[in-house]
Amino acid sequence: MKKKLNVLMLFYSPYQRARGYEYKEEFADPEDMYTEKDVFIALKSLGHDVSLLGIYNDISPLFEQIKENRPDVIFNMMEVFNDKTHLEKNMAAVLELLGIPFTGSSSGVLFLCNNKALSKKIFVFHKIKVSRFHTYYRGKRASMPPKFKLPAVIKPLCEEASRGISQASIVDNVEAFLERIKFIHDNMQMDAIAEEYIDGRELYVGVMGHKQITVLPPRELVFANIPEGEPRIATYKAKWDDDYRDKWGIKSIAASKLSEQVEAKIEDVCKRAYRALGMDSYVRFDIRLDANDVVYIIEPNANPCIAKIDEIAQSASKAGMSYDDLIQKLLDLALLRQQVEDGKS
Repeated sequence: MKKKLNVLMLFYSPYQRARGYEYKEEFADPEDMYTEKDVFIALKSLGHDVSLLGIYNDISPLFEQIKENRPDVIFNMMEVFNDKTHLEKNMAAVLELLGIPFTGSSSGVLFLCNNKALSKKIFVFHKIKVSRFHTYYRGKRASMPPKFKLPAVIKPLCEEASRGISQASIVDNVEAFLERIKFIHDNMQMDAIAEEYIDGRELYVGVMGHKQITVLPPRELVFANIPEGEPRIATYKAKWDDDYRDKWGIKSIAASKLSEQVEAKIEDVCKRAYRALGMDSYVRFDIRLDANDVVYIIEPNANPCIAKIDEIAQSASKAGMSYDDLIQKLLDLALLRQQVEDGKS
């Protein structure tokens, strides 16, 4: 029987509420905080004592909560702070200073995964295939790199959840290439990265573990109604706009028709990528499998969404792991990491 834990469930709230607020109205709305609701119900089902704490732009309630009721572990769901996604790593760093075990990636891993160029450079060093790329920083002249092949995908360098990615991000001429970089610089106030477009199947692979690594069965993002020959990428609308997804037949399904050899190749690449980034919790790798069954890592997503409907939970279910077991596994990994850091394991 699992030990009963005192769990502080820490998550982003679009408004600051006083400690003790129970989020009953939000959890009752199927369109609002459904991930937090799923995790909360699972933690309670596992028999743990759970306190809720939503944070918007003030972390003082976190310190107050810990001083009053120090948890055994923090279930960290802070992906945003003060509407800024790049501060996710800073929140993890605060938790590291507190010395309390917390779920999900460390601040260092979040930093590497948030910067698409840094993670790619590490993969290249470890001979893990990525698409050819080039970074464009604000305030510097942009030009087409030599030997760079079009079409390309232009993205914000440090952004998550496909923000800033649309069909206009796919460019097939120099003029559009430079215009999209300028758009990201001027309209989003962000640096940009250009990646050569890899034609192929878009797969999502969940990986978790510390000393022992588990690769979950891959999911595939299918684009059933997009005309043959048209580029297929996971734009913001493709991920988050239900009407758009229905129109173009975009959905995430269990990947099929993968040979044992290809599955073994995907598992090997994802394990090597996981180790290369020094991961010890869970991640979702977005990969491309081209017509020759070459595996390319598009990007790592540290602390990906873990709602029941999302890829990690669906892949875990395919592997025979219940949702409650998945949530408990994340708690166990958090405790194990702290034991290692404390020299107790």
